[in-house]
Amino acid sequence: MASSAMHVSILSLLLLATTASIPHASSRAAPSQADGGATGGKAVYTKVCDASRFMAAGLDMSKYRYCNASLPYGDRVRDLIGWMTVEEKVSNLGDWADGAPRVGLPPYKWWSEALHGLSSTGPTTKFDDPKKPRLHSGRAAVFNGTVFANVINSAASFNESLWKSIGQAISTEARAMYNLGKGGLTYWSPNINVVRDPRWGRALETPGEDPYVVGRYAVNFVRGMQDIPGHEVASDPMSRPLKTSACCKHYAAYDVDDWYGHTRFKFDARVEERDMVETFQRPFEMCVRHGDVSSVMCSYNRVNGIPACADARLLSGTIRRDWGLHGYIVSDCDAVRVMTDNATWLGYTAVESTAAVLKAGLDLDCGESWIVQDGKPVMDFLTTYGLEAVQKGKTRESDVDNALTNLYMTLMRLGYFDGMPRYESLNEKDICSHDHRSLALDGARQGMVLLKNHGGLLPLDPKKFGAIAVRGPHAEAPEKIMDGDYTGPPCRYVTPREGISKDVKIWHHANLTIYFGGINMHIEREGNDREDLLLPKNQTEEILHIAAVSSNPIVLVILSGGGIDISFAQGNPKIGAILWAGYPGGEGGIAIADVIFGRYSPGGRLPLTWFKNKYIHQIPMTSMELRPRPDHGYPGRTYKFYDGPYVLYRFAHGLSYTKFRYESSAGNGTAVTLAAGGHCKQLSYKAGAVDTAPSCPAIDVASHACKETVDFNVSVVNCGDVDGSHTVLVYTVPPPEVAGAPIKQVVAFQRVFVKAGRAATVGFSLKVCEAFGIVEKTAYTVVPSGVSTVLLENGDTSSPSSVSFPVKISFST
Repeated sequence: MASSAMHVSILSLLLLATTASIPHASSRAAPSQADGGATGGKAVYTKVCDASRFMAAGLDMSKYRYCNASLPYGDRVRDLIGWMTVEEKVSNLGDWADGAPRVGLPPYKWWSEALHGLSSTGPTTKFDDPKKPRLHSGRAAVFNGTVFANVINSAASFNESLWKSIGQAISTEARAMYNLGKGGLTYWSPNINVVRDPRWGRALETPGEDPYVVGRYAVNFVRGMQDIPGHEVASDPMSRPLKTSACCKHYAAYDVDDWYGHTRFKFDARVEERDMVETFQRPFEMCVRHGDVSSVMCSYNRVNGIPACADARLLSGTIRRDWGLHGYIVSDCDAVRVMTDNATWLGYTAVESTAAVLKAGLDLDCGESWIVQDGKPVMDFLTTYGLEAVQKGKTRESDVDNALTNLYMTLMRLGYFDGMPRYESLNEKDICSHDHRSLALDGARQGMVLLKNHGGLLPLDPKKFGAIAVRGPHAEAPEKIMDGDYTGPPCRYVTPREGISKDVKIWHHANLTIYFGGINMHIEREGNDREDLLLPKNQTEEILHIAAVSSNPIVLVILSGGGIDISFAQGNPKIGAILWAGYPGGEGGIAIADVIFGRYSPGGRLPLTWFKNKYIHQIPMTSMELRPRPDHGYPGRTYKFYDGPYVLYRFAHGLSYTKFRYESSAGNGTAVTLAAGGHCKQLSYKAGAVDTAPSCPAIDVASHACKETVDFNVSVVNCGDVDGSHTVLVYTVPPPEVAGAPIKQVVAFQRVFVKAGRAATVGFSLKVCEAFGIVEKTAYTVVPSGVSTVLLENGDTSSPSSVSFPVKISFST
């Protein structure tokens, strides 16, 4: 039925979608994003609690305690919600929130994206149109933003400081856009879903297949987006100020988009609790606990029959109670509508779905589509059906109050009500700055992975090759290929061909060819999973033909997010070098040239396994198990559980223009004794692996103080004559007698720069409970007794170096 809330919503969208609907951080007037810059003589106010703004609306600000900056945020938010009618309350549960102008609260647009730079996706971030200069007369115009390499590229750097720096740069540009009336403060990034299957279309958006690495990416990126210097921690986290608000998505067990009719809107992810704890939830737990993220987005799919956005155990239970989220939970866009129209969960009506998600702990509904439902325009379900849900007793008004409390507490922390003085001076000069473009270039270079370099073909000497042939469909790659998805217009855009041409002349017939191939957004993207892992057939044929007729081995550069089966190239001596460039962003052409011509020695390592195409014929994408299923003939997934023949490049593979060797101080290993405290856990053992189980097989990590550490140093020796960066990855290998344990698992990593002929010492301190813990089939995280192994591998198959040492763990009872 039609509601007054819907009437208010439509009028607000039509009449109030101006800069005033997005208060800014400074007090100066800013142009309207709705009218192309014509303010019409109307003042534009830059914070909610501005006395002159209230006066212009015929209101007395002193009447409203929510604008009293001397009061705690909680008191202010309670006062604000107390002024609002139920109709006004539900009209603020969608991403186009109406506000409550009657009591001085303006509308706000929640939806902004910043996956690897400010994105045009969503209604809030608005870049100016360079084709319409007359609209920008007399005001600052912003046509571009810094587009960093895609997340999968950044992950390949294994550089935590880089990830944080990118988040900091993006949040600076976001604040500048906000001050100019062209953006918001709440950003629904990063995507931290683990890449479980190599066919997943959104692999390019993610940090790869290892839950720990994905979690560390989340922590650092979120800290970069949110943290204000001097306010990284607070006695009251709900009052800790935020530079911008980040959002870890998509929770949980989401990694099927559209695979042979299995769509994310209808897919029911059947997940064992062990896999939920170990893989699907771990990055989100790290994001909330260690990153202190201010938002989590729930996903479209069902988890064991229940829509993620309606699962009180996943939302209120796990995210809020167990992990302690200080912020709000938002739905993926149209996820609530999907419950009714696609998943048809329990035959729920729109009102019942609305009530279900509110009671489960959802705070905000992103409604992506303008649709018609029962003859009425619908943008999101909660604002459309929330009032009816309350009136029919399907949910309580207090559920709505709880949601609004989480939302407005976040906006309080962002300075939406009071301003944020330290960022008020940011403007168009802080967007596409020299420092940000340099960071984008450096990040793209750090993420390049040298897959093959037969005979040291790379780096190329421009003096040796006066002219080079540049071939392939991605040589003149358009922005969409280089920039990937969720992006805005880049500061500048350099194609691979342009990058190469700065060093050498390019001819169609020369004595060396660089071929730029790969895939694109037509093959891998949101909403589209891959059917195979192969290059397009025409590219394979062209590459083989060029290699066959070339007088010298050729260089193959691959642009992709996910892995590609290029076995034909890896084993062909006429294809001398293979470089994976991912989707390297606006500076990508320069970054590629810097690596190819040796100005930068590649140090990236693959953040996911590249499988041969035969792998996908062994297991359907819809199987959620990570461990092998012999009864179904399914192999394991990811480097942690797959040990079969169909790996082309293993996780963390990466070559360099120099050679690195490890020397460890760990000697013959170490022993650690932990106090079990009488709380021992059982452990699953392989058949016949042990005659008698120890009296205390394992301890529960959750009930242990977990203060013990294993400390050691590693000397990284650069044995070559080229300076370079190298990532040291530390794995632990569980005791061999334990059943169902990972083959190995990443527990730490550091990227280090080492000059040619020199060495650098890297120190590690592994917390025993975290580094040696495994998830038992009961879903307890336990530390097993016995001998575990610490393992380091340099990732260079042409010159492998590794060190390992045993760690004997026992318990005193």
